[in-house]
Formats: sequence, C-alpha cells, structure tokens
Amino acid sequence: MTMKKYFDLSGQVALVTGCSTGLGVQMAKALANQGCNIIPVARREELINAVARQLEADYGVQTLPVRCDITSTEAVNETVGKALDRFGRIDILINNAGTGAVAPAEDITDEQFSRELDIDLFGSFRVARAVAKQAMIPARYGRIINIASMYGLVGNKMAPSAPYHAAKGGVVNMTRALAAEWGHYGITVNAICPGYFWTPLTKDTLESPQFQDYAHTTIPMDRYGEEGELDTAALFLSSPQSGYVNGVMLPVDGGYTCV
Repeated sequence: MTMKKYFDLSGQVALVTGCSTGLGVQMAKALANQGCNIIPVARREELINAVARQLEADYGVQTLPVRCDITSTEAVNETVGKALDRFGRIDILINNAGTGAVAPAEDITDEQFSRELDIDLFGSFRVARAVAKQAMIPARYGRIINIASMYGLVGNKMAPSAPYHAAKGGVVNMTRALAAEWGHYGITVNAICPGYFWTPLTKDTLESPQFQDYAHTTIPMDRYGEEGELDTAALFLSSPQSGYVNGVMLPVDGGYTCV
C-alpha cells in the first residue's frame, strides 16, 4: 500500500507576505518543514534576510527574500517577476501582511482608515492579482491563503478598531469572490481568521490585565493562541490534497466566534 504524505510540499514554492516577524514567519517555517521553498516578503530587508537564512539552515529549503511594499502595484509585480525568474513557479501564496489602527471610531482619521484599507485589503488583492495572473492561472494550479481575522467576522467591545474590522471583513468577502472566479483554473482561495495570538505586535496589549480579563470571558478555550497553532491550518489549506476546499473562512480563535 502506498503511504500518502498529505502535507508534503517538497519542491513547491510559497510566497509569504509580512514574513519578517510573528505569524508570517511561523507559517513560513511550517511550510518549509514540509519541504516548501519560501519567498519571504516584507518591507524590512534585514529581517527577511535573517528569516531566509534561518529557513535555509533549519529546513534545507531554498529561499528568495524580497523587499516589497504591498501598497505599490509596481513593486508587487516586480516581486512576483523576481520569484518566477528564480523558481519558475509560485504554488502557494500566504497573504499575511497587515496593520491595525486602534482608536474610537469617532476619532479615526480619513488617513488612518484609508491606510488600513490600502494595506490589509487592497494590498492583499494586489498580491493575489499579480500571483494569479503571472503564475497560477498559466499553471492552472494554486493555493491562495488570505490571513483575515476573527475581527473580519464579528465586532468587538474591547479594542475599538473599525478600519481593521472593515478591511478584514473586506478580505473575507474578497476571498469568496476570488474563490468563485478562479476556481476553474485549479486555484483555491481560502482565508484563515486568527484570534488573539502572541506576536511582537500584540504582546503589550495581550499582557494588560484588562485584556486578560476580557479574554477569560470571551474565549471558550480560556487562553490566547500560542506559537505553532496556526501551522496546521496553513498546511491544510496549502496541501495539494485540499483541492476541493475553496472559499472557506477558517477561524483559529479558541472559539471566540462561536459564542
């Protein structure tokens, strides 16, 4: 009997945005652990270079770190071109780059709202569009994973962030739209909706006593997400074996959105 390796990604290539710290790096490691070559993309060149060196040393995969600002269509198109020049393919896209404006809605400026949409929503679209057009549609295969948020599915009473909710809600329905449009090319488009995870950006907020009290009353698992707990979600949606999973929003939130 032939043993299937359901999550084997040997020889495949993944482009991961926001791959300088936090969840982006964790998911890149998960894919590299299954043999996937990684293109770490972010604005901070020294950080993606360090990530690339670590992935090569720890997992023996090939990497191509590319500095890119996803608010620039030209930069995004050039990044995808560099990836294809190096590897000739992009099998997986993890759209992870994002930001977050926290302030009462009545005090949010036009600039804050516009920036949030430009990075989290339009930025994700720019990258998906370029990868699909240049790599996945010609190959008639692809796995696109948009990192939305549980805040793209619900509101919240603890951290006012209307622009973030709006942008991630947009990512959720954009995911459905792209899944419907590109499915016949053999491309699946799905979204992961993380809950509260420890990252360098969230550490101070999550450690505050007020936020911990809030978490105890709203998260059925009664804790925050820990490093590695997004890995299998990313691997599942990246797998060639998940070819009939399309247009799905997968919350990884300890049950926050189920109550």
